[in-house]
Amino acid sequence: MLAFGAIWLVPFAWVVRTAFQPSSEAAGSGGFGAWTSWTLANFAHVWEGAPFGRYYANTALITFGILIVQLLTVTLAAYAFARVRFAGRGMLFALFLAQIMVPPDALVFSNYQVLNQMGLLDTKIGIMLPYFASSFGVFLLRQAFRQLPYELEEAARMEGCSRLGIVARIYAPLCRPVYLSFAIVSVSFHWNDFLWPLIVANSDTNRPLTVGLALFAKSTESGAQWSYVCAATLLVAAPLLVGFLAFQRKFIDSFMHAGLKG
Repeated sequence: MLAFGAIWLVPFAWVVRTAFQPSSEAAGSGGFGAWTSWTLANFAHVWEGAPFGRYYANTALITFGILIVQLLTVTLAAYAFARVRFAGRGMLFALFLAQIMVPPDALVFSNYQVLNQMGLLDTKIGIMLPYFASSFGVFLLRQAFRQLPYELEEAARMEGCSRLGIVARIYAPLCRPVYLSFAIVSVSFHWNDFLWPLIVANSDTNRPLTVGLALFAKSTESGAQWSYVCAATLLVAAPLLVGFLAFQRKFIDSFMHAGLKG
């Protein structure tokens, strides 16, 4: 694992080194030469060269907007599959599992047609809409709900608690590690998502960081200045890196406690 970690760190270390190098030195260095000087001017140039502030706001709105809706939809669906008896439950759940095996990129054309008919192209809601439900999240929470003793729900029913109250007061609090694990996966995926936002968003008003970074890297303003491109890359990746380093223990504990049985 240390060897694989070292291999992963090599390109990351090069990006960090190049991002803080003056553009004149970065253009002439093809490897890890001597680091004679460093500067923050690259980040200032990148911030002024593209509306990264707007890209940050768009990305945060899209990522956490999707997560909030997903937590609601996957919770209700998972509870229904875990505790509610209805006709065709097994077949419907099998269809949910089948969706996990379908990559999102395979649905790009059909989703684009639907959004075009709804008039939601080049909108934030258009980027978010296909991800408001998550078959992976439903599966994860359904397995977690099934592990909880059913006697807890029976006791709550005897006290007059409704189904929604049972979910909110019993199931959700007891499955916090699973929710955190799902949130990590969801935020990481949608923060780094590129293809779907690239197709849907056509203006800076709705573009996220990944699309903005690609356009900045291709622009004539950045050209072949690797110091600017690496600085922009660090700006995009910094929030996830800082978040992981700050909450590393909680992240690891959440995945350790989210192990699923049967």
